[in-house]
Amino acid sequence: MSNASVSHRFADVGGLRIFYREAGPLDAPVLLLLHGFPSSSHQYQRLMESLGTRFRLIAPDMPGFGYSDAPAPLSARGTQRYTFDELARLMDAFCEVLGLKRFVLYMFDYGGPVGLRLIEAHPERVAGLVLQNANAYDEGLSDMARALAAQTPASPNAAEQVRGLLAPEVTRSQYLTGARQPERISPDNWTLDQHFLELPGRAQIQVELALDYHSNLQRYPAWQAWLRKHQPPTLVLWGRSDPFFLEAGARAYLRDLPSAQLHLFDTGHFALEECLAEIAPVVADFAERFLRKRS
Repeated sequence: MSNASVSHRFADVGGLRIFYREAGPLDAPVLLLLHGFPSSSHQYQRLMESLGTRFRLIAPDMPGFGYSDAPAPLSARGTQRYTFDELARLMDAFCEVLGLKRFVLYMFDYGGPVGLRLIEAHPERVAGLVLQNANAYDEGLSDMARALAAQTPASPNAAEQVRGLLAPEVTRSQYLTGARQPERISPDNWTLDQHFLELPGRAQIQVELALDYHSNLQRYPAWQAWLRKHQPPTLVLWGRSDPFFLEAGARAYLRDLPSAQLHLFDTGHFALEECLAEIAPVVADFAERFLRKRS
């Protein structure tokens, strides 16, 4: 079967140019793909090529990431603050602009707390959830993740510590740590990520988001309660050697969503890089079953 072609577009969202990738027919069932740190929509390119003949796949670059606009953060301009609440608000507006009424929501890493805010605001839009190394449980946090999440703007030397995580060797390690066959992972991934991280103003944006990450932990109980109440169809995909989000976080979803499907893969944080061939058909089967139930 031939791969689908992927288009590259911009949407005007409240005066911001939001870049997004799109594949598949306009009238096909929709998957909305939210990326993580330090990546952008390019992390979904191969998945979109694989599934774009059956579904309409849309993957935006969140503001401050990738090719999307990156307004100056608070410390530089005094009016804009990068928070997860603000990213979710803008992704909500992005859905409105594109007329996305119902979709399977695929969330990875930072895309998790952004997407969980979206479903709280608009549960009627969500036909199902795909959670790939997108943590919402305390036991899913590694010591490294827990230490980072403890940082706030008031923490001593917090900004300097976050800036240390933006170094090229750290970006590279996020792709390779835990991988079975690191030679199979293209260096194009971390090279492109690093390019964007080093654009003017981008480092401070990442500092502000990292120092807001604690707000996500504060919302874990509310998100878990929402999942228990609404029982959305859910597919949990996890690279079990992720140094940030532990396998225990994947299994914890089953506590609140006993009907969820759980698939663990012997790889690291960016599971799609090594395990696309295993993950793509699982996602396709899940999306097919629940998106076809649209009213």
